[in-house]
Amino acid sequence: MTIVSLTKENLADCIKVFLKAYNGAPWNYLWTAEKASLYLTEYITSSNFIGFILYDDNVAVGAMLGHFKTWWTNDQLMIDEFFIASEKQRKGYGKRLMQFCSDKAKERGAELIVLMTNKYMPAYQFYNKINYTTTEQYVFMFKQL
Repeated sequence: MTIVSLTKENLADCIKVFLKAYNGAPWNYLWTAEKASLYLTEYITSSNFIGFILYDDNVAVGAMLGHFKTWWTNDQLMIDEFFIASEKQRKGYGKRLMQFCSDKAKERGAELIVLMTNKYMPAYQFYNKINYTTTEQYVFMFKQL
């Protein structure tokens, strides 16, 4: 396994694994390569972006895209996207990538990592297993337009 920074130069690898992760079970989304490219490019071109791709035998198998956010105490790493190809899940890849991200966040002086996930999907159990806490005081809200 190799983990490298996500850049415009390796974005195509990230898009491939993104499509593989989200267009299959359990998500079953209908991302196109063009929409995925636009979506992921929005992240990598934003200020305070941090992202990594996990490779296994030179094939991208997972990625994390996030950004650092200023907080009154110390910075926070906000994970916007975290995904592992379905055939590589439950084999330690996600745990390894998340540990790498945690190490990088600590190096930067961040005090915590914040993320959002669907509690009815397997990712929720993954984050619980690696000691992430579900908050009771915050809610995710949206308004359909």
